[in-house]
Amino acid sequence: MLKVLAWMDRGVGEALKPVVFAGMIGLTGVITLQIVSRVFFTSVGWTEEVARFLLIWITFLGAALAFQQGRHIAVALLRDSLPLTLRRIVSGAGIVVTFTFLVTLAVIGWRYMNMQSYQKSPSLRLSMTYIYAVMPLASAIMAGLSLIDLIRLLAGQAPRETRTELNE
Repeated sequence: MLKVLAWMDRGVGEALKPVVFAGMIGLTGVITLQIVSRVFFTSVGWTEEVARFLLIWITFLGAALAFQQGRHIAVALLRDSLPLTLRRIVSGAGIVVTFTFLVTLAVIGWRYMNMQSYQKSPSLRLSMTYIYAVMPLASAIMAGLSLIDLIRLLAGQAPRETRTELNE
């Protein structure tokens, strides 16, 4: 079972990397088009809206990718100085709090997405459901990853380690 969870964990990272990369390329292209069109031609109206929507999606999916890679900020000095048993308890409590927060965020994001479903974007006339959908999606991904961490911890393995440039 732990091998399947590890495979799912890596799969999430491998799926998110190209999506975030494509979003960054798209954002760069749209902003470049916006600048060039403003300087040399008439401004293209939809570029500002697309750039904003891409930035929202990149932010949330990038946060999920950073979570999967253990790259979120963590102050582990106190936890790491504890004896192994107490360290595991503190790590487990932290994972439970994180999971609870992310599930709550996913539920609130889902409600907000449904509440704004009637609204259309000004330039593209795109349903705002598609824009707000990233909040419950990314939260659910991170909640799933934290659940994998909790199962790993309960099975006696180390939870996801925070990675920094210092320890790579």
